[in-house]
Amino acid sequence: MGAHVLIIDDEAGVRDALRMVLEYEGYEVAEAASGPEGLERVRAASPDLIFLDVKMPRMDGLEVLRRLGEDGVTAPVIVISGHGNIATAVEATKLGAFDFIEKPLG
Repeated sequence: MGAHVLIIDDEAGVRDALRMVLEYEGYEVAEAASGPEGLERVRAASPDLIFLDVKMPRMDGLEVLRRLGEDGVTAPVIVISGHGNIATAVEATKLGAFDFIEKPLG
């Protein structure tokens, strides 16, 4: 089986689209619909790559990214956002994001 990828996004449609593409390419995919659920899945499964949405209820992606760093998670994190701006991209990079991609993904 391929590398393990975790998608953390509150939008089911985004998770489904990413999952379909990644599974087609041979990756093993897990999903989380919120920041807290994503942190639990990271601790349980140690993914090889994480896709992380910025704007989510309860806990935004930047807080998730901050906590991943505090927990010593070394998997690359690709931050995705439909509400991206330069300040958010810079903050995500400072917090350790590998890349920042704007939605819609295409």
